[in-house]
Amino acid sequence: MPFIPIPNIAPEKISLDLLSKKNVEASVLRLDKVHPVISGNKWFKLRYYFEDAIRQNKKTIVTFGGAWSNHIVATAAASKEIGINSLGIIRGEETVDLSPTLRQAKEFGMELIFISREDYRRKKIPIQLNESDHYIINEGGYGVKGAEGAATILDAVDFQSYTHICCAVGTGTMIAGLTNRTATLQKTIGISVLKNNVSLNGKIRELLINEEKSFQIIHDYHFGGYAKHTVELITSMNEFYRQTNIPSDFVYTGKLFYGVIDLIRNNFFLSGSKLLVIHSGGLQGNASLKEGKLIF
Repeated sequence: MPFIPIPNIAPEKISLDLLSKKNVEASVLRLDKVHPVISGNKWFKLRYYFEDAIRQNKKTIVTFGGAWSNHIVATAAASKEIGINSLGIIRGEETVDLSPTLRQAKEFGMELIFISREDYRRKKIPIQLNESDHYIINEGGYGVKGAEGAATILDAVDFQSYTHICCAVGTGTMIAGLTNRTATLQKTIGISVLKNNVSLNGKIRELLINEEKSFQIIHDYHFGGYAKHTVELITSMNEFYRQTNIPSDFVYTGKLFYGVIDLIRNNFFLSGSKLLVIHSGGLQGNASLKEGKLIF
C-alpha cells in the first residue's frame, strides 16, 4: 500500500563476543524504523487486508486486541492515513484511565468497544458490528492475507544468504508468512511470547502454503506470559541496548533477543550459522513501564 513509504532498511550486523566465540553471525532487520506508529511488522500484515477492504468499498475496519495491542493502534493509524473509519473490539472492561495505547488509538479516530474476556475468547462480536460495510480483521492480523503481507518483509533483504530467520511469535501470522517465503533449506525460528500456547503450531500450519516448510517454535522465553516481564528480562534489554544500540520492547522483541542469545550460548545453532533476526517493532508498549526502568 502506497500510503506508507518504506525506508531503505538494511540488516544491521551485531557484534558480540558470544557470536565470535560460537562462530555464529547475526543481523537485525530493523522494522521498528518503518513508521513511528504503524511500526515493525504491522504495516506488512495489514497491507493486503486494507487493499481488499478498499476494493470492496468497505467504510469501517473492525479489529480486535487488548489494552496494549500494537495491532490496535497500528490499525487506527493506518485507517486514518487512508481515510477509512476504524473500530476496535477491546478485551476486558473499560477502565477510567485508558492505556497510552488505547488513548492513542482514540486520537487516531478509532471507536472502542469493550467486551468481557469470556466473550472475547469466544469471539462473540456485538450485534451492531454485523454491518455490510464493515471489514473485519482478526486479532494481530491473523489470516491468509496477513501471512501474505508478512512474507513481503523479506523483500527488504537478501534473505537467502541466511541459514535461519528468527522472530517473536504472538498469533503466528508473521512466522507463517516468513516460512512461506524462505528457501527449503532455511529454517524459521519463533520465540513464543505467550505461556503454554499449545495451539500455536496448528495455527501456523493453517497458513502455510507448503506444509513441508520447516519452522520451530521455542516456548522457553515467555517470562511468565504475554506482556509479563521480570527483572532479568529488563536487565537483558538494557544490556542488549548498551552493546548494540538497538531498543526492544518487553512484550515481543526483548524476549526474542534474550531467547536468540541464550540459544546461541547453548549451541542450538551450529557453528557457521548466519541468523537474520526480525525486529518487529512494538516499542510503544514500553510506555507501561515505570520511568527509568529502561535506559533508552
